Amino acid sequence: ALSSIRFGTVTLVVQDGRVIQVDKSEKIRLNKVGYVDGGGI
Repeated sequence: ALSSIRFGTVTLVVQDGRVIQVDKSEKIRLNKVGYVDGGGI
């Protein structure tokens, strides 16, 4: 999950000492025309 994200968050859910869930939330910036901008957030 970390290698595929440029800007955002990765959350691990741990239960009984084991990772049971990985959530990834990625942020992208759109320019005024609606296209993905190459810059970061």
